[in-house]
Amino acid sequence: MGAWKRVYENACTKHWSPMMGGILLAFLVVLLEAWYRPWGIVGGLRNWADWLFYLIGVYDEKPALHPLWSSTSSILDIGLLWGAFISATLGQEFGVRVPPKFEFVKAVVAGILMGIGSSLALGCNVGGFYMAVNNLAANGFIMLIGLIFGVVLAIKYLYWELEHFPSTGGFEISFKGLNPILGVIAFILLLWATKAYFGSELDRGEILGGCLLISAGIGYVMHRSRFCMVNALREPFMTGDAEMGKGLTVSLLISALGIAILKYNGIRPESAYVTPTFIQGALIGGFIFGFGMTVAGGCGSGSLWRMGEGQIKLWVVAFFFALTNSLVRHLFAEYDVIENGYLGKSIFVPEYLGYAGTLLLIALVVLIWHVIIDWNEESNKLVIEM
Repeated sequence: MGAWKRVYENACTKHWSPMMGGILLAFLVVLLEAWYRPWGIVGGLRNWADWLFYLIGVYDEKPALHPLWSSTSSILDIGLLWGAFISATLGQEFGVRVPPKFEFVKAVVAGILMGIGSSLALGCNVGGFYMAVNNLAANGFIMLIGLIFGVVLAIKYLYWELEHFPSTGGFEISFKGLNPILGVIAFILLLWATKAYFGSELDRGEILGGCLLISAGIGYVMHRSRFCMVNALREPFMTGDAEMGKGLTVSLLISALGIAILKYNGIRPESAYVTPTFIQGALIGGFIFGFGMTVAGGCGSGSLWRMGEGQIKLWVVAFFFALTNSLVRHLFAEYDVIENGYLGKSIFVPEYLGYAGTLLLIALVVLIWHVIIDWNEESNKLVIEM
């Protein structure tokens, strides 16, 4: 029994390091893209909002796919939530956490900003930055710049808020006694749902089942390691801590190499996640999204796994994030904003540098960032003072 207990503790209750989380995340996103498609967050949220607006009569045209079980974008978000919930309950960390009243106001504003930013960049921190870089798209590098500037401005705002409007209150409803039971039930239901997809008569049933299982793995890994891109980009400027940032750099390098192999061998199209947002859409969208996600306390992926552990603030963030992204993208479609190139152009970097040159560029960028945040961790030269 001692051996089984240690396995359970290591897999389900102990927090994994950000480095381990970044490495496992890289493996899973490459696996997902090899299975069917790149990882994404915004598409699923927008799908749900599109259906809501259609059902209440705001949109006239019916969305093409069902929001719950026929859209891979939707399934990726459901899977991430599901995996994070399993991790939180098995680790006895799930509880309904209600923030102070002012945090709800911030959640609404932050969600709206994240919806606008992700519309301009055609993706959040996942699709517009992390997966864009992994898919060798130039817009990913530009969004990173926008994100950093947005994060820095948000830190200054949060310091000002802390001084003038200190937030107190909030409460938690604990489910510690039920947590492991809920986790086991959720895990069994996940296996049942995956099996049901593989055995169903739905078009792409096997694909949907694989997407559900892999994205649940992503949610589990992100929650167990507390892997958060807000933390990775914020902490070097707020506390000097570089642990999450280093995990992100290694994750980027591994996943970019894996996906480059997929594209080079024609397993996935070179155009995947190469969006027409270079330069203005990625830069401006990244800046707005970076500010919003820092105020929210969770990015696209971070919001979902925190929702899975019961963070009510992030449920509010995701709701307004989804609604705003849907409305802005609907407006873009009406005026052909994307088609007319107002957000920028598509640039697949290997067309200019080749695959080897592009991977060297990514390695150089992440190495420089790794060195900078490591140096800053000791010197605190980039830390913003209150």
